[in-house]
Amino acid sequence: MAKKRMAVYFQPETIKKIEQEYRGDNCASKTEFIEKAVKFYIGYLNEEDNINYLSPMITETVKAQIKGTEQRLARLLFKVAVELGKLSHMTAAVNEVDDETLDKLHAMCVNEVRRINGIIDYEDAAEYQNS
Repeated sequence: MAKKRMAVYFQPETIKKIEQEYRGDNCASKTEFIEKAVKFYIGYLNEEDNINYLSPMITETVKAQIKGTEQRLARLLFKVAVELGKLSHMTAAVNEVDDETLDKLHAMCVNEVRRINGIIDYEDAAEYQNS
């Protein structure tokens, strides 16, 4: 595409800055530097339109990622709950535990989970039970 000539007037300090900077921006000429600057500024002016276009897309993408993560976590929690249910039933089947002991165990476990912030360590539990 052929370039067209256009008369443009700059303040002397702007011309000085162009002359100082155009080589540092890897431009072969001042014309290339000015054209690049004008295109950049036009892009800046149009940025608001781009934000209005991209913002809903980004929001929907993030929502979809969060929903997928929620679904995976829900499936994993379901599997953990099933395994915990199996363990609870096996433990109850082999041990005769009265209601008072069960209530004390429940209170102890609630307090322990609060204290350890939900990070359960089997070794710590075994050590507690053996002491």
